[in-house]
Amino acid sequence: MGGTPLEHVRANVADLDAAVEWYTTVLGFEVEAYWPPGAPNYAHFVTRSGATFAVMEAEGRGGRFNFTVDDPDALWEKVKDVAVVVEPLFDTPYGTRKFTIADPDGNELGFVRNS
Repeated sequence: MGGTPLEHVRANVADLDAAVEWYTTVLGFEVEAYWPPGAPNYAHFVTRSGATFAVMEAEGRGGRFNFTVDDPDALWEKVKDVAVVVEPLFDTPYGTRKFTIADPDGNELGFVRNS
């Protein structure tokens, strides 16, 4: 067995509407669905890989999520002045290029290009 594939990641957030606003305006994510109907406290976003990335209004905060992107430099230029920077854009010793920001609830979001 080659490990367990990661298929779903959820960040706990304090305010669903504020989190969705941040992910859609700052990062350009697109909401695929909300749940439950009528009084949603959960939203998941469209992804290229088929895995699910979601936010849910819930107690408890924190987490690190890494996303693979084609052009971290372009995304860095877009978000560096409107997001909390955890790690500025840099080349790693193991051949990737990445940066890390935090969402409004302190979840750390890494954006990585593999060489």
